Amino acid sequence: MDKLKIFLGIAVLFVIGIYFFSTAKEAKKTNTVGNVESQLNMPGDEGGIQNNIHPLTIENLRRGEYPGSEIVIEQTLDSGSNYRRYIVSYKSEGLKIFALLTVPNGTPSTSSGWPAIVFNHGYIPPAQYRTTERYIAYTDGFSRNGYILLRPDYRGHGNSEGEASGGYGSNGYTIDVLNAVSSLKREETDMALRQAQGLTSRIINPEKFGMWGHSMGGFITLRSMVVNKDIKAGVIWGGVVASYEDLISRWRRRNVPTTTPSTRGGSWRQSLTEQYGSPEENPTFWSSISANSFLSDVSGPIALHHGEADTSVPVEFSRKLSEQLKSVGKEVELFTYPGDDHDITSNFGSAMQRSIDFFDKYLK
Repeated sequence: MDKLKIFLGIAVLFVIGIYFFSTAKEAKKTNTVGNVESQLNMPGDEGGIQNNIHPLTIENLRRGEYPGSEIVIEQTLDSGSNYRRYIVSYKSEGLKIFALLTVPNGTPSTSSGWPAIVFNHGYIPPAQYRTTERYIAYTDGFSRNGYILLRPDYRGHGNSEGEASGGYGSNGYTIDVLNAVSSLKREETDMALRQAQGLTSRIINPEKFGMWGHSMGGFITLRSMVVNKDIKAGVIWGGVVASYEDLISRWRRRNVPTTTPSTRGGSWRQSLTEQYGSPEENPTFWSSISANSFLSDVSGPIALHHGEADTSVPVEFSRKLSEQLKSVGKEVELFTYPGDDHDITSNFGSAMQRSIDFFDKYLK
């Protein structure tokens, strides 16, 4: 009898040991670097993940506050054909961000004010960037057709304060753009522009905001539109509009450095995959930082324009986004241009007119 008790005791201890060993092994597995649950606040989570959310996630962007500030006129530039041009500044996360602002001449066509477009430029080496250079024909197309236009410089560009953190390994540029939208909506900004234009009625219509983006600016536009409901329509040319999974596996723009301060001296691809694993190993994390995973929340219709001979950004990115938007019931228009390049140079006139018509449809 005593031998039986001893045998049963040993058996019980053996079973308990096996249980704790397997539990510890599973716990170790679920806490590896690649496991998103140790990094993100997932929907429905009841535990301690709530305050540990990766800065790049769309959820983190949505939790942020983007009050902007009054837009201050820093310099009056030579006028355009039927509009005035200014260099202005506003605040984003305490940083002074400069921008190009254009305002149509005369009185707005309605008492609500002019519609506004926030214009997001593509990658330009920050040290070479100048507020009044490049994209001149692009901004003119919207400015002379009855739109207030604001083209933010992004942090670290031109005279803007802060470090140029890169568009893909940091949300810094997107945050600057979201603060630009808020700055345009502020009553103090409208009052300052009324004074500059010599008008007494409202200048900026706070209900009619659109966003245009090229290349990296298209990436920023898409992220902004799944975060801010004030953006009623978006137009994207040659946009980097793929998920992070596709950016890693199907795209690497030539001759553009990927090193940013936010990734501690390495590319954002290398830094994020080393920390979280590949998209195949950790799809939840990579989905959480991709705007494409939140397209049901896009704030308005989107028009996509892409040259089919674009060697900087694959036209397939725009084609795939178009299908993704349609699959969630969103309004989208896709225009591709055979033989044309990243800037849609050969079809610039028709692409610009289509873009103006698109904004007219949804903002006027």
